[in-house]
Amino acid sequence: MLGYVDDVLLLPGLIYLAIKLLPPDVLADRRRQAEAWMESAASKPRSRMGAVLIVAVWVSAGVAAWFWFVPRA
Repeated sequence: MLGYVDDVLLLPGLIYLAIKLLPPDVLADRRRQAEAWMESAASKPRSRMGAVLIVAVWVSAGVAAWFWFVPRA
């Protein structure tokens, strides 16, 4: 439960703090660069291999949990 509280409260706060601590010219330059990349690529970045890897990890965790918690006859 504490891990979720950490994710819900601490992570957004730290992201907000990091954005506020960045110099405004650096932040504006990176946003311009991101917008230029989005216009040239015409889509958000995607990684099919990354998606396959994440699904494989979750399926493996599910199978491991199944063998761990289901009693054997």
